[in-house]
Amino acid sequence: MNYVEVNGARIRYHASGPVDGPPVVLLHGIGRSLEDWEPQHGRLDGEHRLISLDMPGFGLSQRMPAPTTLAGLADGVWATLDALGVAQPVHLMGNSLGGAVAMQMLVDDPARVTTLTLVNSAGFGKEVTFALRMLAIPFLGRPLLGRIDPRVARRVERSLFADRALVTPERVAMAVKIGKQPDFAAVYLEIARALGGFRGIAPRWRAELLNRVARNPKPTLIVWGERDLILPAVHLTAARSALPHAQSHLFADTGHMPQLERPDDFARLVRPLLALTADPPRTHSSL
Repeated sequence: MNYVEVNGARIRYHASGPVDGPPVVLLHGIGRSLEDWEPQHGRLDGEHRLISLDMPGFGLSQRMPAPTTLAGLADGVWATLDALGVAQPVHLMGNSLGGAVAMQMLVDDPARVTTLTLVNSAGFGKEVTFALRMLAIPFLGRPLLGRIDPRVARRVERSLFADRALVTPERVAMAVKIGKQPDFAAVYLEIARALGGFRGIAPRWRAELLNRVARNPKPTLIVWGERDLILPAVHLTAARSALPHAQSHLFADTGHMPQLERPDDFARLVRPLLALTADPPRTHSSL
């Protein structure tokens, strides 16, 4: 893994594939890291430059000085790509929170986005696992996030996959390592509370973001795992309604991370989208 300095923060990233290939940017979920995209590096980087990264304040990346917000994370990813010299339009892929960040990146700078792949993405409904809603309770969230030991980490990992064989010692150890980072709890709580609370994911930012995405349509694929315990698969129906231009796919017997749990099927599904090229420059924005 490598690090790049971005606005005074060390951001961790992994890049593979030809340096001059069309860039594909892979974004993880809340409290997670670039390891959630690791299997796709060996499957999609033959002709593309794959870039996965720990978003600012997550994984092993340092946080940015400002409070963590959806817009701030999107800005941080764009700044990281600038620091890496990525000038071409990018294919964006985001899992969970990473999907919402990818949508924010699209509406912030549509000309820099070629396609959008949303994987069990936040933003399509209020329902979310009770474990995340508990963090909104005053004086409870920080103590809970301060107790990421192997037992807790294993329980969290089990909630992510339909196939419990994916709950490996390596994934548990990485979750514990991430939980020990100095800003882990603060960043986690900032973004969780910015996007929702005990009643679930807040409707206002979702409606505003989805309206803007719909006004800036790009070739889009929305995929979900049928047995997602974090963001239920019923959100796929809402996603199809909100973004009628998008293609969609439901993975059977799959949890919150199809890119990990069904790596070969996922790669086959997204390859046609990655074969598309960027739109020609437009003379005006549809914002």
